[in-house]
Order: sequence, then C-alpha cells, then structure tokens
Amino acid sequence: MTRKLTFSRISIETIYYAVLILFGILMVLPFVWSVATSLKPNEEIFFSNLIPNHPTFQHYITAFTTVPFARYFLNSLFLAIAGVASNLFFGSLAGYAFARMRFRGKQLIFRVLLSALMIPGVVTIIPSYIILRSFPLVGGNDWHGVGGIGLLNSYWAILLPGAAGAFAVFLMRQFFLTLPSELGEAARIDGCNEFRIFWNIYLPLCLPALATLGMFTFQAGWNAFLWPLIVLSDPNMGTIQLGLQSFSFNHQTDYGPLMAGSVVATVPMLILFLYAQKYFVQGIAFSGDK
Repeated sequence: MTRKLTFSRISIETIYYAVLILFGILMVLPFVWSVATSLKPNEEIFFSNLIPNHPTFQHYITAFTTVPFARYFLNSLFLAIAGVASNLFFGSLAGYAFARMRFRGKQLIFRVLLSALMIPGVVTIIPSYIILRSFPLVGGNDWHGVGGIGLLNSYWAILLPGAAGAFAVFLMRQFFLTLPSELGEAARIDGCNEFRIFWNIYLPLCLPALATLGMFTFQAGWNAFLWPLIVLSDPNMGTIQLGLQSFSFNHQTDYGPLMAGSVVATVPMLILFLYAQKYFVQGIAFSGDK
C-alpha cells in the first residue's frame, strides 16, 4: 500500500513538473525567437531554423544608428523611474491614510477610488488630454487655460496623470492592514506625529509591497505607447516603444533592427524581475490577507 501511494505521488509530481516545464518553454520561446532573429543576417530572417547559421550584431548597430535609440532608452528609463517614485510615495501615503487613519467618508471615498479600476484607460484619454492642454499659465496658456498647448509635449503630461494610481493606493492599503496597529499607537503615546509614524515605522515594513508596486509601475511606464504617442510631438522626447515603431514605415518592417530593439527593451524588465522576484511574491501574498 505504501509503495502504491509513493508511486502515485511520484507520478503526480512528474506530471505536475512536466506541465510546468511545457508552459515555461511556451512562455520563453517568443523571447528566444526574438534574440535569435536579432542575430540573423537579413537573408536568414525568414528561414525556419531557430539558431542563425552566421550570427551577426549588425542589427543592434543599425538600431542605435538609424534612430536615436539610446536617447529613447534613456527617456523611457527616466519616465519609468519617475513614475515609480511618485506612485510609491503618493500610493503608500494614501494607502496608509485609508488603512490607519480615521476621517469622515473614508469608506465611501475608497469605494469610489476602487471604481476607477473598472474604467478602461482609453475612456479617460480625451478628458486627460483636454485637462493637460488647458492647464493655466504653462505652455503659452493664460489664466483661463487658452492660447497655448499647456503641459502637452512635456514629460509632465506623462507623469502627472499616473502619479498616484488607484491600484497603487489599493495595494498599499491592503498591505498596511496586515501590519499591527499597536506600532502606531505606541508611537503616538511617545509623541510622534502621523507622518513620522508613517515614514519611520510603517513604511520600512512595506518593502515587499513597495517592490511589487514598483515592478508593476515600472512595467507600465516602460511599455507605455499610446499615451506618449498622443501627448509628445518632439522626436527627441520619444520613448523606447515609439522608437520601435520607427522600424515600420511605408507598410514595410525592418525585422532585424526591430527584433534587436525589442531585445534591448526587454532587458531592463528581466533584470528588475530577477532582482526583486522574492519581494514580488511576498507582496502579492500579503496584499490579499485582508
């Protein structure tokens, strides 16, 4: 009986790991294909072989010399990091307020905030564009927000609409609820103000949630395409996703440099995930406790 149970358990584990390996291969295959294509000469790109017969780095050189790809890379890096910083600070600050502070209408305001998660992003594109264009006293606008372009064609047009997302507030609130309230009560007895309690006591305990939120925010900012395409008109301010679009023109696509640029655009996300995956798993687990 024991042997049958052991054999059955081994069989289930074998099937389990076989399925996981299969799905892992299916997920990694597109990236492997992109890397292989970026190393193929033009005459081999449409061949069925995965491994190039004559590997070359010419497509990477072309990607960085045909368009200012390095500038696009730095632009996206700056916008992604700035978006992460703003969401970590404002999201954790609002999440702490909803989790640990008492004020009138807290539950109603939080429910309204959660309802924003159900609104598709494309619905808010036109209102956000009008608000940014009508911002007073910037971009040539007067007090009434007319006469110029406002905050359009500036990095503020990308950073401000997503400075504190509803998901950031929700995730941080859920994590703050898992922390003991006695920490804050003891600090208040010692005379700490509310911001100091948040900054010095609770926030250092939120590293898993902050890492998770940072990864999600960085990925969203790094992969943003539609919104930068709408609000940015200066080619020197373009992002890396707009730079990838430049390899498709006149109904033709230069696949070699496009794949090389795609591989370069994927590297920061891979490095970030490999570095923070432990905190990412912890943050997802803790955020669902309450």
